[in-house]
Amino acid sequence: MGLAKYVVRRAIYMIPLVIGISIVSFFVMYAAGDPIQIATMGNPSITEAQRQFLRNYYGLNDPIPVQYLRWLDHFIHGDFGMSLYGGKPVNQIIGSLFWETSKLQLFSIILAFIIAIPAGVYSAVKQRSAIDYSVTSVSIFGISMPVFWFGIVLILIFSYHLGLLPSAGAHGAPSLWPVFGIRDPFLDELAHLILPATVLIFASLAWYVRLLRAGMLEVLRQDYIMAARASGISERKILYKYALKNAITPLITLLGLEIGLMIGGAPVTEFVFSWPGLGRAYVTAVSKLDFPLIMGITMIITIMVLVANLITDLAYAWIDPKVRLE
Repeated sequence: MGLAKYVVRRAIYMIPLVIGISIVSFFVMYAAGDPIQIATMGNPSITEAQRQFLRNYYGLNDPIPVQYLRWLDHFIHGDFGMSLYGGKPVNQIIGSLFWETSKLQLFSIILAFIIAIPAGVYSAVKQRSAIDYSVTSVSIFGISMPVFWFGIVLILIFSYHLGLLPSAGAHGAPSLWPVFGIRDPFLDELAHLILPATVLIFASLAWYVRLLRAGMLEVLRQDYIMAARASGISERKILYKYALKNAITPLITLLGLEIGLMIGGAPVTEFVFSWPGLGRAYVTAVSKLDFPLIMGITMIITIMVLVANLITDLAYAWIDPKVRLE
């Protein structure tokens, strides 16, 4: 099947999936309670008549199917509606937070992937060596450690005790990072990025290295690898051109999934470092039952996961010619 035809067919398949997920998400939200009641419960001066006015204003008194169809019509036109808190357009809220989440997530995912390749390959080649045991131990620690705990430890060491890096936020003039007497906004953003990115890199790196090491160990036992060595091909070429090409598939799958989910942010890390991202906003929206914002972020995550899966499948065909797009 041609590439264009395959992409078009997959895109058509995505439409009922997106609609199905939106229906489930929309109807499940209403099982959580009345968002207007929750939004105003801390204000005793709000009357029931005012609450009723807000429900009418946001269309929450209409039957749920009617509300869904109205939301779907707006969604098709690229409008996610108005947030129940502050009355800001959901598109504006997502747009203001999108770059901060993407910056943190892409930097962490890509850097973890780059580091994992030589670490996983070398750990497999030097199986049962001191380096292999060290890499394995660090990976197990990275998988099992609580992310919030590691973030707090980094804050205590590098922010509180050493005073080298900012502990919260994504940027800000009061906390510009002086390097050689220069106050540069780019360096300021880099300084804010280091600690939360380190937490995410360490957590992702553990999974990447374990997956790649396991794949390399299996591939290195194959007959064609022994035949390549007997033919006098250099070890580096065998490892990175032949073995890695066949062992990296599970890692590509995980990478595609993480990129698809990246727009959801890393809620725990964003809360620990007060990072102004979509993950933190998503958790806040769920706690407050901000239905429009919940639906907006949910649908963006859904679309990105589906697109990432498509790109992952295309990457399989590019990496391994034996894979056929069907």
